Formats: sequence, structure tokens, C-alpha cells
Amino acid sequence: MKNGIQVAGIYVHDQDEALQFYVERLGFRVHTDARNGDYRWLTVQHPDQPGLQLGLFRPQAPMVDDKTAQALNEAVAKGAMPPLVLVVEDCRAAYEVMHKRGVEFTQEPVERYGSVDASFRDPSGNGWKLVQAR
Repeated sequence: MKNGIQVAGIYVHDQDEALQFYVERLGFRVHTDARNGDYRWLTVQHPDQPGLQLGLFRPQAPMVDDKTAQALNEAVAKGAMPPLVLVVEDCRAAYEVMHKRGVEFTQEPVERYGSVDASFRDPSGNGWKLVQAR
């Protein structure tokens, strides 16, 4: 039996838009897409990391009340959530591929701290760092 984290989630405004972005622009694949009434459990996986799912969740009941959902949506849109990190072999090459797929970067690749990194946001406002593996 293996113990550990299986799903790490982020909040998104529109799950269909997020799904399209993560699959078509970042190259992830759908792991689970299940509905229970208005609630949708939607997870994707990076093809090189099959043991971990990224949950694309809307802040809503039964997880939070309406007032909290509104506050979370506002925080995400402002980029106030902690950034996520996507590690790649070659940051500049990954940047070019993702840029051609329509990913809008907030920072082009730059050398620092002994590596190369770039920044982008998903359609909901979640910040990502694209970091070259050392």
C-alpha cells in the first residue's frame, strides 16, 4: 500500500474553460470527470506524472458557503492564491510550445537562481511558475 498525496486542487471560475486550458494548452489529460447534482469532481494529470491529479474545482457547496465561494473567486482572480510550479527540462522550449498553444505569459523565460523560469496564469487567475529542472 502506498501512502501520500493523490489529488491537489485549485479553484477555477469555469470548469469547462479550465479543462480546455489544461488539456489543450498545457498538455494535461483528463483523469476524472464526475458529477453529483451541481457538484463536479474534475481532475487532470500531467502525462509525465500519473500518480498525482490536479483538481479543477469550483468553490461551491458542499465545500463552502456562497459568501466564502465569492471571496475565493475574487482571491483567485486577483492572483492571490499561492503559485503552482511546473518543472520542465527546457524552460525556453516549453515556453515556445505553450506560447504557440495560446498560453499568455506574464513573464518570459529569465535566468536566475541557477535555473530558468517563466510565469503564466490560467483563465481563472491561478499563477504558475514554469521552472527548468536543474
